[in-house]
Amino acid sequence: MVNFEGCESALAVQKVTDVEEAVDDDGKPKRTGSVWTASSHIITAIIGSGVLSLAWGMAQLGWIAGVTTLLTFSAITLYTSNLLADCYRTQNTPKRNYTYMECVKNNLGGKMYIACGIVQYSNLSGMIIGYTITASISMAAIQKSNCFHKRGHEIHCRFSHNPYMIGMGIFEIFLSQIPNFHKLSMLSVVAAIMSFGYSSIGLGLAFAKIISGKGNKTTLTGVEIGIDDLSASEKTWRMFRAFGDIAFAYTYSQVLIEIQDTLKASAVPENKVMKKANIMAVVTTTTFYMMCGCFGYAAFGNNAPGNLLTGFGFYEPFWLVDIANIFIVVHLVGAYQVFSQPVFSALESWAKWRWPNSKFIAKEYMINIGGSGKHKFSVNFLRLSWRSLFVILATVLAMAMPFFNDILALLGAIGYWPLTVYFPIEMYIKQKKVRRWTLRWLGLQLINLICLLVAMAAACGSIQGLQKDLNTYKPFMVKD
Repeated sequence: MVNFEGCESALAVQKVTDVEEAVDDDGKPKRTGSVWTASSHIITAIIGSGVLSLAWGMAQLGWIAGVTTLLTFSAITLYTSNLLADCYRTQNTPKRNYTYMECVKNNLGGKMYIACGIVQYSNLSGMIIGYTITASISMAAIQKSNCFHKRGHEIHCRFSHNPYMIGMGIFEIFLSQIPNFHKLSMLSVVAAIMSFGYSSIGLGLAFAKIISGKGNKTTLTGVEIGIDDLSASEKTWRMFRAFGDIAFAYTYSQVLIEIQDTLKASAVPENKVMKKANIMAVVTTTTFYMMCGCFGYAAFGNNAPGNLLTGFGFYEPFWLVDIANIFIVVHLVGAYQVFSQPVFSALESWAKWRWPNSKFIAKEYMINIGGSGKHKFSVNFLRLSWRSLFVILATVLAMAMPFFNDILALLGAIGYWPLTVYFPIEMYIKQKKVRRWTLRWLGLQLINLICLLVAMAAACGSIQGLQKDLNTYKPFMVKD
């Protein structure tokens, strides 16, 4: 006689074991991230097309201040990011902090939590709108490149960016249905490869110009007062913007905890794995930043364009410039998702907490892709409606305010100091119980003060640039 009872018990045990294997210690789906995927996420977030504007920043500061600034902010970012990585788990407990805001709440209290949320999500939303604009500029640059090649470099080729913004928005609506950060690994790897691709092309074209003997004049102190009617005040404003651009080029703290939450459980604690990812990503980024900034400055001198590829520092070979701009677009498509996922998650988590029994909010509908049924895609009505609405709003704002990059610089100036420096340092002081007026406490506060002054200077420079844009502002018209 067959013992069905024993079989049923064995099956029940197997089901329990399968469920246990499918989730982590906190009951959430098993994390699968590694040091490589985490570093890919960081590189995707940190290396934007702004790397191609570093030659302009170097031109404003010169060799001495430019190189020193790059290395200084590289070190500060790595140090404060490692402090933040230690905050993923609440001290002396196994409790995870799933988001940056949750870290702040559990370490610094409710008031700081609210302040952090306002700054963080304003900054993330601003980055998303800025990426929409920047991607459209690169797409239009491809059209311009072909126009210059056919009609000559002196011809004025002008194209609207709005159709490209609309196209970017439509594509992002589909990508935004990726459920969470854990599912972005492949997209981030592709985006990171793209960032290396266009950075290398810009670097190679600059290097080719240098060895051909066509490099322009450079100076130790950058652009010179009196040349091209440059006043002392304008030189100062430009230096402020350059300091800010370099500092903000290293910013990724606002998504660091979310990236750390993708790491799989192992014998090595998450903070140690994340610190390795921080080192890999920041060292890689700094190497590219140094090469692009220095080679770009050596190639174009004090007349370096704002962007080596979309600003047409290079016209030929036009097909290589086109490839580089395609790489920029693909990278920004991925970076858009890296920065938008925390925003999406914030509202969706709140909605699930507020209405836990709502099918509209909580229920997942599985859709088979292909005839075999092996590939399935999960659809949730809240995710579909809210994320689509967010992308549409971001696209409309990008079209309405073509000078938004200056607003973005202002948001970055406001957000850089608290998110990258202040909160990580204060949480570290609280966790480690660092006593006031000790050498460690004074050193941490010195970093705080220096970065605050840089952020204030960059904010002033951004406001001055924004004032110029407002004088010629026309809604839904893209400044060429």
